Amino acid sequence: MEPLRQNLISCHFPRSHNADIDLLLLLADSTRSQGISTLTFIPSMKRILSILILITITTALLIAYYTNSQSNLALPRAVLQQARPLLQNLFHRAPPATSSAHFSGLPLIPTSHLATAANMTTPRSIKFSFLAREQSEGAGAVVRRSIGTPKLKNFTPFLMLDHFRVPPGAGFPDHPHRGQETITYLLQGGVDHEDFAGNKGTIGPGDLQFMTAGRGIMHAEMPVQSEDINVGMQLWVDLPANLKSCEPRYRDLRAEEIPVAKTDDGKVMVKVISGRSQGVESLKDLAYTPVWFLDVSVQPGGTITQEIPKGWNAFAYTLEGLVTFNDKETVTPYHNVVFESDGDVVTAQVEDGADQAARFILIAGQPLDQPVVQYGPFVTTSKEEVYKALMDFQTSSNGFERAANWESEIGKTMGRVR
Repeated sequence: MEPLRQNLISCHFPRSHNADIDLLLLLADSTRSQGISTLTFIPSMKRILSILILITITTALLIAYYTNSQSNLALPRAVLQQARPLLQNLFHRAPPATSSAHFSGLPLIPTSHLATAANMTTPRSIKFSFLAREQSEGAGAVVRRSIGTPKLKNFTPFLMLDHFRVPPGAGFPDHPHRGQETITYLLQGGVDHEDFAGNKGTIGPGDLQFMTAGRGIMHAEMPVQSEDINVGMQLWVDLPANLKSCEPRYRDLRAEEIPVAKTDDGKVMVKVISGRSQGVESLKDLAYTPVWFLDVSVQPGGTITQEIPKGWNAFAYTLEGLVTFNDKETVTPYHNVVFESDGDVVTAQVEDGADQAARFILIAGQPLDQPVVQYGPFVTTSKEEVYKALMDFQTSSNGFERAANWESEIGKTMGRVR
């Protein structure tokens, strides 16, 4: 199939059609594999007829692309929309799951951790640290990406970490997600969000949004236009395989809801966004995949020893000042510090005579024992599931039904990311 894909792309179609080329090849490949299994195991005339029809549709679409006529370029999506019922019937598409108020996620604080927390004294060594360099992202936004780069890719359960700066007129217009969760923490300014299910709102300084994409969501995230600059963090977290088909959900967490922990001398303050610090626990049921998310501020002369659940992956992202971890490495702002998995505490301190306080985000998450196959905003456990996500999005089916012709109000000035 790859030589055929290269031949199609070499016909100089607009770059926006590359995803459709992939979809067409998927249909051809799926027809072949489905035909074998259907003819072998379910010898019904109805299925054989469906396969023949699908072969005809696929052939017509490929011819339309190959001839590269202006009239034919508009054909594939129209035919795919008409063929959607056939595709759903042939591939045994499951009906949309019903939403439930029941929280399906894993425990935020493991039972084994509670039993041993008082005896945690083994520091975690630093595996490595590196500077997160600025790059362009979205429409006019600038991000410092540390996770999701060649230096730190698929650090389970974490997929991506962006420290973003978004001026008015820039942002992240309409775009899809499937198979992951996002945690957005706003440090300065304001961000509006809106999705195809009618959910909308605004988060301000110190607020967070926990979004579970599940089987599919399409939304927009745009800066509040009245602010000069909007700064925050966005973390992408993988979902356990058995939860990737869950219904999408949101949970906004307001700054005033976040409990605060302090060391006995008052020189360290921790916003316990998710997890536990100094005996203070956060709110529960924020994300399906267990993640500890702590915003730590250390005054000169301050020291904190922070517990981390055993076996979880952990890292720190530095925001301000100079902070020394485990009495060994002093780190400047905008660095990602990755810790070894052995050990159960992280120690951080600021020199007594330092000119300013330090601030960093400390994050830990439960590893997921599963493959990660990612294509942009679609995160699955196999290549076949990625192809399926592309087809579902292009045909507005299996979770993306409401994406057809949907346009957010907040993203209208910037168009749609397709």
